[in-house]
Amino acid sequence: MADISQIREHMNVIGADGVHVGTVDHLDGDRIKLTKTDSGDGKHHYIATGLVAEVEGDDVRLSANADVAVSIFEESE
Repeated sequence: MADISQIREHMNVIGADGVHVGTVDHLDGDRIKLTKTDSGDGKHHYIATGLVAEVEGDDVRLSANADVAVSIFEESE
């Protein structure tokens, strides 16, 4: 399992297929809150930390492809 404590603001979130999913705003419990600037609808979205495969350099790599990760986004209220 990846060391979630290494995740920090402005890191790139990348799907297992190498496609950019978003940019980290911050950690919110067991979820990663993504910045609004990367979302098409102008809202914050969340990804469960359970999808994180590894944290390396400035990248958070997911175990799911980008299209799958985007399909299971949680939206902010």
